[in-house]
Amino acid sequence: MSGQDQGDDGVSRRKVLECMTWAGTGVLWTVTGGVPRSLGIIDSAEAATAVTPGMSFLQISDSHVGFDKPANPNALGTLEEAVGKINAMPAKPSFMIHTGDITHLSKAAEFDNAERIISQTKLDVHYVPGEHDFIDEEVKLYRERYGRGTKGHGWYSFDAGGVHFIGLVNVVDLKAGGLGNLGAEQLAWLEDDLRGKSKSTPIVLFAHIPLWTVYPQWGWGTEDGSRALEYVKGFGSVTVLNGHIHQVMQKVEGNVTFHTARSTAFPQPAPGAAPSPGPMKVEDARLRSMLGVASINFKQNEQRLAIIDTPLQG
Repeated sequence: MSGQDQGDDGVSRRKVLECMTWAGTGVLWTVTGGVPRSLGIIDSAEAATAVTPGMSFLQISDSHVGFDKPANPNALGTLEEAVGKINAMPAKPSFMIHTGDITHLSKAAEFDNAERIISQTKLDVHYVPGEHDFIDEEVKLYRERYGRGTKGHGWYSFDAGGVHFIGLVNVVDLKAGGLGNLGAEQLAWLEDDLRGKSKSTPIVLFAHIPLWTVYPQWGWGTEDGSRALEYVKGFGSVTVLNGHIHQVMQKVEGNVTFHTARSTAFPQPAPGAAPSPGPMKVEDARLRSMLGVASINFKQNEQRLAIIDTPLQG
């Protein structure tokens, strides 16, 4: 098998594809002893025992507020359901990351509605944009709301709980087929941002489009993502969080763990399972069963992630 077909842990590409799931609420990450470990948002007694001491943070993605097509006529409602699950958690996370496509058409009312719902979590939220957040005529609504203190088109970094977090923007200058792109300016900034950081510092990179190549035929990857990954490969613990593809896919390469998040809005087909990507209509009775929740356990230097999916309903 080629390197693309088989990872470091011997799992074939076919098996990886079989492990992918559709859409969901979000992922709860805890950081204990400086190592991120994802638990998922899970219910009642299970959640009470799952939250371990140390910093925790949430990841949600692809809310697509404003989307009203048959795949989910009420994307705002399912975002509100996700927020309800977050608010029901027995332990409050430190903050939340949103990995893009907050809105569907970059309209002011869509940003307003997203803020109204997401603010109900009463969490500090760190955003990066999706391509759907950058399509207003002057490309300013996202930047006016979330771009303060950021560099370039909205990239930035911060430290929390002994972890260095880096929010990247790869949706501005999309390449052939819709592949993401970081660009020379952002890559130079990233290299400089990491300079002088101890190699024992845990790193979390987050961006909308996957930084690794998932399925280039559908634009599910970042053309120059390998450049960014080169800058972090010497660190002992690196976690890469993305959205965009509306389904869980995971991979481990050495000390780098990749995780794509579910959407709170609608499912998309698995790579190659349809003529093209896009909102996938399922029976109304099944939608919330496909807006499930994942628990992904991550431990440094282990080659496998254990994924447990819990649907919103069913």
